[in-house]
Amino acid sequence: MSGRKLSVMMTKSKNGRLKSHQLCLKGLGLSRIRQVVEVIDTPENRGMINKVAYMLKVEEV
Repeated sequence: MSGRKLSVMMTKSKNGRLKSHQLCLKGLGLSRIRQVVEVIDTPENRGMINKVAYMLKVEEV
């Protein structure tokens, strides 16, 4: 797992979402719609991605 990266894009607004979901987006480094970030593929990041998967588009890099 070390070294693998994921490209994560936020596709929906965080307004009106659960506070924990908003914090997951912040933890992933996302703040705007259509913003793309690369994160390391760790269990912690995977957990945050799975929690807010309905708001994200994820690809392996």
